[in-house]
Order: sequence, then structure tokens, then C-alpha cells
Amino acid sequence: MAVRIALGIHLRTLREARGWSQQELADRADISKPTVYRIETARFAATIDVLAALAQALDVHPRDLLNFPV
Repeated sequence: MAVRIALGIHLRTLREARGWSQQELADRADISKPTVYRIETARFAATIDVLAALAQALDVHPRDLLNFPV
């Protein structure tokens, strides 16, 4: 659970640094807004496909998406 919380905080930080809403990130990643919400609030364990889509949308290497303190 700690990893999901840390990922959610990191994802929200990356998203907000770009000035994007959850909906904008969802649209850019071609996933649903509820999925973004669930990841950011640690209610959902993201699949590798979702993580790859988020990294691409955020224009970061997947490694950087997963580079957060636990």
C-alpha cells in the first residue's frame, strides 16, 4: 500500500507541475479520469500498460514515473 500511496503523490505532483487537471491527463493518456483519480488516491494498483500510457502522456521515461521515495 505504501508504494501505491507514493506513486499517487508522485503522479499528482507531475500532473500539477504541468498545470493539468486529472481530466487532461486522462485524455492525454487515453485512460479514464476515474483511473487517474484512483491511482492518485491509492485506490487502484496501476497496470504496466496504464503506467506506460501515463509516462508517455507526461513525456517522462517510465523509470522516472516510478522514481519516488517509498
